Amino acid sequence: MSYFLLTGATGLLGNYLLRDLLLADVPVAVIGRSNRRQSARQRIEVAMCGWDAEAGRALPRPVVMEGDISQPDLGLNANDVRWVAEYCSAIINNAASLTFHSTSKEGEPWRSNVGGTRNVLDFCRTTGLRQFHHVSTAYVAGLRQGRVLESELNVGQQFSNDYERSKLESETMVRNCDFIDTPTIFRPAIIIGDSMTGLTTTYHGFYAALKLTHTIIQAFPQDLTGLVGNQPVRLTLNGTETKHLVPVDWVSAFMTHVLTHPRLHGQTYHLTPKHPVTTRLIRDVLEQTTGTYGSSLIGPSKQPGDPTEAERLFYEHIRVYNSYWKMDPIFDRTNTEAAAPHLACPHVSRDLLTKLSRIVIDDGFPEPSKRPVVPEFDVVSLLTPLLEQTDAHPPKSTDERLLGLDVCGHGGGQWQVIVRGEEIVGIETGLHEDRLATCRLNVETLASLAQGQRNWDDAFNSGAAVIQGNGRTLHQYAKLLEQMLEQTVN
Repeated sequence: MSYFLLTGATGLLGNYLLRDLLLADVPVAVIGRSNRRQSARQRIEVAMCGWDAEAGRALPRPVVMEGDISQPDLGLNANDVRWVAEYCSAIINNAASLTFHSTSKEGEPWRSNVGGTRNVLDFCRTTGLRQFHHVSTAYVAGLRQGRVLESELNVGQQFSNDYERSKLESETMVRNCDFIDTPTIFRPAIIIGDSMTGLTTTYHGFYAALKLTHTIIQAFPQDLTGLVGNQPVRLTLNGTETKHLVPVDWVSAFMTHVLTHPRLHGQTYHLTPKHPVTTRLIRDVLEQTTGTYGSSLIGPSKQPGDPTEAERLFYEHIRVYNSYWKMDPIFDRTNTEAAAPHLACPHVSRDLLTKLSRIVIDDGFPEPSKRPVVPEFDVVSLLTPLLEQTDAHPPKSTDERLLGLDVCGHGGGQWQVIVRGEEIVGIETGLHEDRLATCRLNVETLASLAQGQRNWDDAFNSGAAVIQGNGRTLHQYAKLLEQMLEQTVN
């Protein structure tokens, strides 16, 4: 199987897709941006180390390329562009901006959601990628009411914010593209944390209201009944507005199922719950989990003309989400239910929403670590001499991509060993489809081999290293891998 190329892997949904695809033995390559403290690879490693801990074992590593969807060729260098053309067969366009309002079409969300999608499509034309999977949103429906079909897109609807407009424009662009196959469109509703662990790394929508409420009650005195500032907070809602909340683990599980079953490609899927929640229930959960009570629902009118200090702060900081609290339409789920009847969306009940809220409050609304996690043994550093040799002297067409090297765990990755007769002439990043076999092991085992603490025959005999495939005997592969280490260590 060739690689799925994933954008937006450092976001919440991207992190889960990365985990679930790797657990499904799908080779994944990601395009990520560096930040001031971490390279793209280090940012991915922070997430992968967390998944290792959750799984209780070392997971395979994706191929990580430094790039940016807002740039031509996605910010990749020429070698990476060639690599994608040869190693990848599909792209998952997941990167997006959740900015609701923009001052110009040059800013967010237009830069990522429209300009980024345009760059991704241009990149597909350059590299020959035809299999396209696009993460849109259920809220391309805008202000529509009634039933919204998965087969519908632009029916002249109005919108409440630039995010919805930009996502409609990007999905339209994908659908109208004539050099890709019929795209798969995923339209998630409002993504919340993991239904089991509560994990989230972003705080939009519901979480923004939760965080703001929690912050305000820390700043204002409460009376014995839980009233903030000795006066009920007035909310401009009637309590019957509906919101469709979906746990991130379910969205990722559903997408992974579709991505790994080609017969399900080319459809549009509303990733929405069967039953939405009401704003009254959200109000009740906010009160219960932050310890404040007595807020009143005064209807969707203008804000009170005589706001208390607590109300003034709440409305000032929640203003960007005013459009968020509108009544949702009814989302058709025909394709979604037919594709994965065994993957029912967890019901977002009062108890589940309360649990997720308490988890993030107790954890202090945690965000992804910006501190690099340095591996004890970095396989990239070990293999750098052979990688540089391959860049300087590209393999000949007659050379053989004999053996893939799949090293799981922190500091690991995937590589392709290239031979000419009995001699290793280079190593490429990634596992090529033409390889005869794959050697799988973890970082600790490779470290002990590189440091001379054990030999390859022993690693194969003990099961610490495993060869999958054929072409040569285990002893022949052992001698080849010993040669590889001699060329890198020395």
